[in-house]
Amino acid sequence: MTVVTRAVLTYLKRHWLILSFLILVICFAMLPGAIERMFVYFPIKGLSGSPSDLGLTYQDVFLTTEDGVRLHGWFVPHPDAGYTLLLFHGNAGNISHRLPWIELLHPLAVNIFLVDYRGYGRSGGSPFEEGLYRDARAAYAWWRSEIAGAAKKLVLVGESLGGAVAVDLAAREPVAGLILQSTFNSARDMARTVMPLGLLQPLARIHFDSAAKISSVRCPIFFIHGNRDGIVPLHLGRKLFDAAPGPKDFYEVDGAGHNDLLWISGHELAARLRSFLARLETAPQ
Repeated sequence: MTVVTRAVLTYLKRHWLILSFLILVICFAMLPGAIERMFVYFPIKGLSGSPSDLGLTYQDVFLTTEDGVRLHGWFVPHPDAGYTLLLFHGNAGNISHRLPWIELLHPLAVNIFLVDYRGYGRSGGSPFEEGLYRDARAAYAWWRSEIAGAAKKLVLVGESLGGAVAVDLAAREPVAGLILQSTFNSARDMARTVMPLGLLQPLARIHFDSAAKISSVRCPIFFIHGNRDGIVPLHLGRKLFDAAPGPKDFYEVDGAGHNDLLWISGHELAARLRSFLARLETAPQ
């Protein structure tokens, strides 16, 4: 054993209590972020398709958030658009896995704007709750700067976790409408349905508290939820609906789960979305 090794061991023996306390503090400081990344976000980096697979032209959009993260998204224009629909996707995959949404929405004569959160697809950084809200604000700023003059009305679409992101943005900024698909009222209630996150949620400090924010939304809201959703139970969507101000509407899709809702609802969902957009024409702005 060398002199240096003996000195290190002697130091550790003398100060093991302080060192253990410091390690414990560091672990607890790192724990919330680790829990959030482990149980909340499931990003995929590579894109598996593009709107051109649907025969649609599109623009690659790159924007920078207020904290300097570079994001990537798609803007799919429609020549007759009066609205732009800004889509915030769920916690898994990336924008290339939302081609079914683009296919559903494009015939409604709307522009479609999708952005990958930090850490997803071609976007930089790593996801965390406040970071997702910053990503949404960056997307809104891009729309306001680049598109608002041509299609002045913006409708937010939030899918699952993206519903919490959309509610946060709608509570901060004026938008024409809000569409929430298969989303929940708060991370606290959601965590109770997922083990072991239900036990760890108080440590993780994850909020996504849409129920507390939705009263500040000042636009019509359209809720969509499958009554066989095994990931975000229907009653959590109903609780958020109950907390929301009017005007609002709830479309319960019979027989739909969390990931098959677009296929099961089919033409009926498209018709209801078209009707919702038509009602926005007469809604107070």
